[in-house]
Amino acid sequence: MKRVYDVAVLGGLGHVGLPLGISFASKGLKVCLVDIDKAKAQQVSKGEIPFVEHGAEPLLKNALKKKLLSVSLELSDISKAEYVIITLGTPIDQYMNPKVREFMEFFGKVAEHLDEKQTIIVRSTVYPRTCDQMFKKLGKGKWKLAYCPERIVQGYAIRELVEIPQLVSGYSDEAIESATDLFSKLSPKVIRTTVREAELSKLFANAWRYIQFATANQFYMISNRFGVDFNTVRKAMVDSYPRTVGLPGPGFAAGPCLLKDTMQLAVSTGNNFQLGHSAMLINEGLPNYIVDMLLGEEDLHGKKVGILGMAFKANVDDIRDSLSYKLGKVLRFHGADVHYTDEFAKDPTFIPAQELMDKCDIVIVGAPHSTYRKLKIPEGTRVIDLWSLFGK
Repeated sequence: MKRVYDVAVLGGLGHVGLPLGISFASKGLKVCLVDIDKAKAQQVSKGEIPFVEHGAEPLLKNALKKKLLSVSLELSDISKAEYVIITLGTPIDQYMNPKVREFMEFFGKVAEHLDEKQTIIVRSTVYPRTCDQMFKKLGKGKWKLAYCPERIVQGYAIRELVEIPQLVSGYSDEAIESATDLFSKLSPKVIRTTVREAELSKLFANAWRYIQFATANQFYMISNRFGVDFNTVRKAMVDSYPRTVGLPGPGFAAGPCLLKDTMQLAVSTGNNFQLGHSAMLINEGLPNYIVDMLLGEEDLHGKKVGILGMAFKANVDDIRDSLSYKLGKVLRFHGADVHYTDEFAKDPTFIPAQELMDKCDIVIVGAPHSTYRKLKIPEGTRVIDLWSLFGK
């Protein structure tokens, strides 16, 4: 098979694949983004980023202009690349179990278009030993399969891909060398590990972050019990004191990664990950805590309550697994008239932020988008601000 591309990114129009493909193209490599999303394919082909990814659009337009980047809806086009990078999502089901079978079934279809001369790089966050199953599915032969997990902060991949070290592992020295050569074009440092070490490094990192948020949220609840503002306590704790500097502020810890990967880790240990389960109970229970706190002080029936920010974190447009929606459901159950707004996510039912602030009796900050700091808070409006967006 004649190679037309240096790199093919499978799942190339998603939050992981698209900035990665753009970054490689910006380094002069010829990249093909392979996906099934026709709407996103049209957008990207016109030089438009279909979601918030800071700094990506100029690089995308430049890569398209230089004909270094193309988009394909044909899975077979991965056979035309020297490197094939798999960035497919690995979700969990309603029982918090990873959907490994769906991932493996799709990889079986992918394998039909691969050959031993290619370097196949798994970038997805996977359940431990999933890569072993992928290697077996490729069959006999000298396959170059590497596992190099993504570690970027969503929305800032373009910046982080050239700043943070890349983990590289594989099933042969040849696979590791080849993957190292590729990622060295982006990253200032490559860290070599075994496949199992790389799998756990990724899961541990996300679980650790999730536990940190749970710690902050538990401290927030305890501070409220004593009538103390936790953000003031936190500032005193971290000011010039290195042993607490990593303590985050409180807030809704959600999104498509942290909970999912914590639960993948829990399942892989036979549900013997008590810290992870405790973190889930705290973080997922925060919306209920906020509503219970309000109910202890006033009747919510008929009250206009606004949620400021529906994305799962600040300054992005991704609403996947956002706890702002869970908060809205709980408020409605108790009779509140709930209104939503967001600066980045689009929905015809959303209203402008200042309008929400003006019309609602209670406003709860869901996602602390930086533009909200400019909002005027009407006299008499109660603001629940876990993030300390508006100050104390």
